[in-house]
Amino acid sequence: MAQQYTPEIHLPQIASATLEHNGVAFKLDTCQFLQPMEIWSFPKYPGRTAILPSNINLVDALRDFISTNEQLLREPDCWLGTWIHPSTHDFYLDIATGCADLEEAKRMALAASQRDGRKIVAIYNSKQNRTIYL
Repeated sequence: MAQQYTPEIHLPQIASATLEHNGVAFKLDTCQFLQPMEIWSFPKYPGRTAILPSNINLVDALRDFISTNEQLLREPDCWLGTWIHPSTHDFYLDIATGCADLEEAKRMALAASQRDGRKIVAIYNSKQNRTIYL
């Protein structure tokens, strides 16, 4: 049986891993960090992306973001994505999804940007440790 998401346990783990790795992917349903994958990740719902300054309490911000978006984060093709922008050091909290094909991922990300009226900054391949800015 999968472990149940417990904020007191998992939020400090997610925050710590985000700071250590400049971002992570975490699946709420399994309470597991996703291993690097050969897919291009991007926000499925960019209008819900939280962009927060580096001086915030990350655990509290994660709690608020997950509480507000838990139903969407539990969709089968979604996970919590965290990212620290390398230039601004802002935290990005996303409802992430992905696609194996780079061109298809770009198309899907641009369509999501247009649908939600909020630009997706980048897509990321964790297996390649490669970011492509859009």
